[in-house]
Order: sequence, then structure tokens, then C-alpha cells
Amino acid sequence: MALSVVYADRTGHVLGALALTGASAPTDVAALVGPELPIRVSLGANRTAILPVDARELAAAAVDDEPGALAEPLAFGVERGSDKEPKPTLLSLPQWTDGLALKPDDLTITLPLPTTASAPVVVLVADDQDTHVLVGEIPGGRTQVKLPVALTAGTTYGLLVLVAGWAGRLERVKVA
Repeated sequence: MALSVVYADRTGHVLGALALTGASAPTDVAALVGPELPIRVSLGANRTAILPVDARELAAAAVDDEPGALAEPLAFGVERGSDKEPKPTLLSLPQWTDGLALKPDDLTITLPLPTTASAPVVVLVADDQDTHVLVGEIPGGRTQVKLPVALTAGTTYGLLVLVAGWAGRLERVKVA
């Protein structure tokens, strides 16, 4: 069985995995997901946020079998070698549970430990109508980044939070 993953090119997070028997998956991301990879999160009350990750922000790789990547893809990352090509072994990323503060004018992300190097950050924020894409980085030796956004207080949003080196998070969050 061969395992192929679709991952966020900027942060390395696995967003989807596909196990094939007897065939290899296409390396063209658009052939796998189309123009975007829709990630869904329930907002409650029969509402769903669709967080569309543009195929141009994704890459695909054939990797060693890792059954956990099929069940919990955001817990894994793709590491690139010095040649910039993906390594075949997925990284198991450390989990974090707190550290998201969503306000009408910004999202503050706080990691439990300082980063060892600059960590790219990509966040998708969506309700059932609009999507905001936030991009930034946490400087090496720091734990926090504040990303500007314009949201409605009291509204519930779906968040896809990708911080390089840490497990991705897919959550429902209400604006304070």
C-alpha cells in the first residue's frame, strides 16, 4: 500500500492522505483536489464553515506508510530535505490545545513553547459566508503572533490554524 499526502506548502501540514493499492497517486495537486481543498467545520445550529485551501498553496508527496495520517492528518507534517524535495517519512507534530484568542480585530496565537526558528503561520477563518486568509510568522525564540482581521463580535467562526512545527488545529471559535 502506498500513502500519498496533500500538504500545505508553506507550513508542511498534512491536510489529507490517500492510501492506494497497486497504483501511485498523481503528483499534480489539482488532479487530486481540484481548484481547492474544502475543509469543513461545524458551527452548530446546522451551520457549517467551509475553509477552502487554494490548490496553488498545496503540494503532494508520496510518503512512507503512516496509518495515523489517514485518521488525523493535521497531526503530521512533511519535512523537506536540503534539495527542497519532501522526505518520505512524515513528522509527528506536537499537539497544543490553548492559545487562540479571537477578537473582532485580531487573532492572537500563543504556543506553549518558544519556536526554535521562524515559524510560518497560515490561518483560514470562515463563517458560513466569508473566508479570511491570515498569513504571518512567529519569530524564532518567541511564542506569539497577532494577525489582523475584521470580524463580527459574538459570531462563531471555523478556524484552520497552521503553525509550522506544531499540529494543525481545526476548531469552532466564538469572537469575544
